Amino acid sequence: MKSVAHRTGLSRWRKILQGVILAGLLFLSAANVTLGGSPTPRAYLPWVGGRTTCGPVGQTYSTLPIEGRPSDRPVEGHPDINLAVRGYTITPAHLGLVDYGGSGDPNAPRLYNLFRDRRVPSFTAAYRVYDWDWNCNCRGNPIAWPEVTLLGLRTQPGEVIYVPPAGYTIGSGFQVLVLYTSGYRITLKYTREDNVVYGYTLHLEGVCVDPRLLALYQEADAAGRTRLPALRGGQPFGRAAGTAILVAIRDNGMFMDPRSRKDWW
Repeated sequence: MKSVAHRTGLSRWRKILQGVILAGLLFLSAANVTLGGSPTPRAYLPWVGGRTTCGPVGQTYSTLPIEGRPSDRPVEGHPDINLAVRGYTITPAHLGLVDYGGSGDPNAPRLYNLFRDRRVPSFTAAYRVYDWDWNCNCRGNPIAWPEVTLLGLRTQPGEVIYVPPAGYTIGSGFQVLVLYTSGYRITLKYTREDNVVYGYTLHLEGVCVDPRLLALYQEADAAGRTRLPALRGGQPFGRAAGTAILVAIRDNGMFMDPRSRKDWW
């Protein structure tokens, strides 16, 4: 029979090996490695070499009826609802706030409200989301304008992530519907339609979604999506899985530049 010390040593080396493997996967993801000439959708994984950063945030969640019809296709493969279907590629853009002309919406969500301390974080990397060709139902080239359509925001592993409030309501004190979550990414919509056609949409990657919210979403999706989970402005819904989360924001379906000072900060 092996000694306790021997078994403990094996367990420690097993955890180290898991950490090395996952670190390699994260490196390949961040480097936008492609296989077979086709861009691989990015996916963030929790680091599990030691303690995990994921866990509940102490909330209960409920649903609201949607307006209109449910999605016209399974959302797991919907390029407008699951960002992983489109994928994205890194781009050498300015990692700071930028100024655009024109007027802004004073009721738009402000991205510093993703964080409890309402900070403007350092930006870790900039990306271009791939366009979608609806004629062939296939991925196109990276979106040409704006220059950046997905942005990395510096985080502390395990810190709580919140719904950025907006000056709009979808009823009963709620501000967003959860259109999609896989556990490590989430799509939030600031209207009650099960699509991104009108209003603001947030795509977030690298977020450990609260297990209660994930379970509620899976139940609502399996039941036909006539109701979906609803969140209040400022309500916590998950934790940062690592040292950065990625955020894309859309207005009436169009991907916007998340670095825009007047629009989102």
